[in-house]
Amino acid sequence: MATHLFDPFSLRSVDFRNRVVVSPMCMYSSPEGIATQWHMVHAATRAIGGAGCFMVEATAVEPEGRISPMDMGIWGTAQAMALEPVAQVITAHGCVPGIQLAHAGRKASCATPGQGGEQLLFDEGGWQTIAPSPIPFRQGERPPGEMTRQQMERVCNSYRAAAQRAWEAGFKVLELHMAHGYLLHSFLSPLSNLRQDKFGGTFDNRIRFPLEVVKVVRKVWPENLPLWVRLNSKDWLEGGWSLGEALSFAAILKGEGVDLVDCSSGFIVPDEPIDFAPGFQVGFSEAIRQGAGIPTATVGAITSSSQAETIVRSGQADLICMARQLLREPYWPLRAAHELGQPVDWPQPYQRATW
Repeated sequence: MATHLFDPFSLRSVDFRNRVVVSPMCMYSSPEGIATQWHMVHAATRAIGGAGCFMVEATAVEPEGRISPMDMGIWGTAQAMALEPVAQVITAHGCVPGIQLAHAGRKASCATPGQGGEQLLFDEGGWQTIAPSPIPFRQGERPPGEMTRQQMERVCNSYRAAAQRAWEAGFKVLELHMAHGYLLHSFLSPLSNLRQDKFGGTFDNRIRFPLEVVKVVRKVWPENLPLWVRLNSKDWLEGGWSLGEALSFAAILKGEGVDLVDCSSGFIVPDEPIDFAPGFQVGFSEAIRQGAGIPTATVGAITSSSQAETIVRSGQADLICMARQLLREPYWPLRAAHELGQPVDWPQPYQRATW
């Protein structure tokens, strides 16, 4: 029986061989924001493993936009040139190379998770963070600087330049990170945006700056290539960004040339009471797909082939983004195809291992 998970999928001029996406996952392995051989191996393994798209981790558009000093970046020529072979190796193995552009906002200037993840002091290599309002992410941290209009324009220009570099480096899908409490999401959420000017308060005001970023990026990102947005579907707290707002914003994004919404949620504040369970965000992608009339991806505790197949077959999402499962098992798509009875081409050097 033909599967849906292994149906091809197309957006603009880009064809994906199946519906499995390697979700953007920070590797905390980029000194000065530069990709290394680690990233080559990490990306190549999952492309060989059969994924339809590999999305490079949150890639900072400015040095100050990194979560940690070891985050990936694309703010200059050196960073962009180091990413070219990563895009090439993904493409060489039949996978679509994508990259997520990001700015960490008030969640920047932290140690890596392996070093505790705490905010770095200035004498430890930390830097001043920025946000819509001077509210620290954690109690006791340095407050971020409230962004001025000039800083917003600078960040917009940084996104524009990063998108141009990503295209020149060979990426075919661009995703803007508007989730998980980072800069653009922090403008959307009433929990982190307390501004009294035209960038805060009402829904229309809170979406204004993220929408400016979309518009400048879409102008330089080639018309024939798809633009995605990773969007928080909701904050898991009363008075936060809601699913209804996400649905309305998704419809606006569609009108601005966004081709797919990658639906996630949570992490606007520490210890957010997220209702975590297998596939816990699938309902969000289904609601946005149906309500906004835009293709969606879903992510979050999706581990089995039958689970992923059911999501796509039932129309709850167009794409399945997988993170931890593809860290544990890079060749998961090949196993999933076998379990679903779907013949797929194995890489020639590995064909002796087919089931």
